[in-house]
Amino acid sequence: MGNETIALACFALTVLLYLAIKRLNARVKRWWTSPMIVVPLALIGLLVATQTPYETYFRDTRWLTWLLGPATVAFAVPIYEHRALIKKHWLSLASGVLVGMPVAVASSVWLARELGLPELLQNTLATRSISTPFALAAAPSFGAQPELATVFVVLTGVCGMLIGEAMLAILPVRSSLAKGALFGAAAHGVGTAKAREIGAEEGVVASLTMMFGGLATVLAAPIVGGWL
Repeated sequence: MGNETIALACFALTVLLYLAIKRLNARVKRWWTSPMIVVPLALIGLLVATQTPYETYFRDTRWLTWLLGPATVAFAVPIYEHRALIKKHWLSLASGVLVGMPVAVASSVWLARELGLPELLQNTLATRSISTPFALAAAPSFGAQPELATVFVVLTGVCGMLIGEAMLAILPVRSSLAKGALFGAAAHGVGTAKAREIGAEEGVVASLTMMFGGLATVLAAPIVGGWL
């Protein structure tokens, strides 16, 4: 098969595999059946087994990455519907974003430097705490590699979702505001989807935290990139 045919087959396989695993996850609600975990691992295994170059896989599946932008904007709909909640707690939400995002970036870079990671990885890890569209926009200013930024964002989202669930099971957190902010700041898109499963208010707060955090990071990226 030609590269164009293989690329198209990769696109179809990615979509079909995601739909199949999502259906499985709806029946068997376990963390190890999450599409965010199973689909990437299955695709990586398949590409390695068939010796398919990443460039060939990405040729048609890049449209799925592009769709992340409109999907992120779509989170604005529930935000508008619950604008009264936002108006009531705007100061708490704004404070959380203004404190959480710098801490996330600084802690990532500091830990990467302590571990002696290459400069490229240090800069790329600085983008891990925001959703993929924002991370791709901020990557050039940070001196990061976009492909690696996407990987780190997904890993952060999955780990944040799993750890967030464990924390809520242990800690007596009752506030919908706190639950939503936890998932939105720590696990961005994946966490927001999980927060929406918990409740409408949690989902709205997670969406707002994710979007404002990403926007703040992108706007500050040129300054932070110079510091890095």
